Amino acid sequence: MKRPEVFTGLDLVLKSWPKRFNKAEVGLLMNPASVNRRLIHAMEIFLNSQRWMLKALFGPQHGIWANTQDNMIEWKGFYDRRTGLPVYSLYGETRKPLPEMLRDIDVLVIDLQDIGARYYTFIWTMCLSMEACEEEKKSVVVLDRPDPLNGIDIEGPVLDMAYSSFVGLKPLPVRHGMTIGEIALYLKERFYPSLDLHIIKMKGWKRRSWFDETGLPWVMPSPNMPSLDTATVYPGMCLLEGTNLSEGRGTTRPFEIFGAPFIEPERLIKRLNAFKLPGLIFRPLYFEPAFQKYAGELCGGCQIHVLDRKRFRPFKTAVAILKAVYELYPDKFQWRRPPYEYETEKLPIDILAGSDRLRHFIEKGIDLKEMEAWWQAQAVEFARTIRRRYLLYED
Repeated sequence: MKRPEVFTGLDLVLKSWPKRFNKAEVGLLMNPASVNRRLIHAMEIFLNSQRWMLKALFGPQHGIWANTQDNMIEWKGFYDRRTGLPVYSLYGETRKPLPEMLRDIDVLVIDLQDIGARYYTFIWTMCLSMEACEEEKKSVVVLDRPDPLNGIDIEGPVLDMAYSSFVGLKPLPVRHGMTIGEIALYLKERFYPSLDLHIIKMKGWKRRSWFDETGLPWVMPSPNMPSLDTATVYPGMCLLEGTNLSEGRGTTRPFEIFGAPFIEPERLIKRLNAFKLPGLIFRPLYFEPAFQKYAGELCGGCQIHVLDRKRFRPFKTAVAILKAVYELYPDKFQWRRPPYEYETEKLPIDILAGSDRLRHFIEKGIDLKEMEAWWQAQAVEFARTIRRRYLLYED
């Protein structure tokens, strides 16, 4: 079967740039994964074209060059030495562009590679940028990119707005099955109706496609997202950030590896295998994180090996892990306390899950199948009544 040729919004920006923005003064929200299919970076494309004037750069979590390795590390803006352009941090003193940051531009161009999970903060940086641009009457152009995990599969509960945070500002299922351009359309219609928004669509992308079926190069969108394998497990395994379990940060396989010093791998795997989770094998291992939780300590745990990604359910898998560890190690397992991603009161697990219901279900020993029926009903209802209105691509 011939691999399709997919062209991102950045690949098509010169051809599809709105004519009324010719010679416009432009700001660019970007990071290292903002490259075209020939690995030419968006900044170079915007610097070297006469179609516009690049006036400012904006960066999300981890910075425009993803040099802040660990999670929840703020960075400060600066002036780019090569171009002299101001670089504004949207993960520091502010996460929403300030009026003075937008003063010298007409259009904010957003070119960020999402991972297909509600907690990945880039879509919320986009969300706050859209809000600021609506307020300041600036236009937004989103250069669309694939959902790496395909645009069909959805999973997990829909965010309750009482638990809105920077790992979920607006209602979405955890695994949302949308491109960043489709999410932008949803956000505009539902929350920012007067925003002047333009999407430069991809060419050749099909909803059923995983990232490695697009022919596009994988560039790490953040330091702990080294591969599509990582992204595949992330919609579930990020939940471990809300606990005292290591989610594998500080190893070479973050989110695929997990554990803690108190875990006995074989005992845990025996319990996990009883769930008969589809599409994966748990392999026992020991590891020492180089940084983050349990840095320099020996941890027992597992590595998730996904054998059939079409059957694999990352959110269900992670909930099974939390349920198993909670039941096997009740005196040692803990829910992480705030602060977490700028939330100082609500528990991290609750803002990640989008409500406190998942935590209460685990604490009450509710059956995994019953929990899955709850969250999947929410995801399907969201897809049926809301999501379908904003889909730009066919299967």
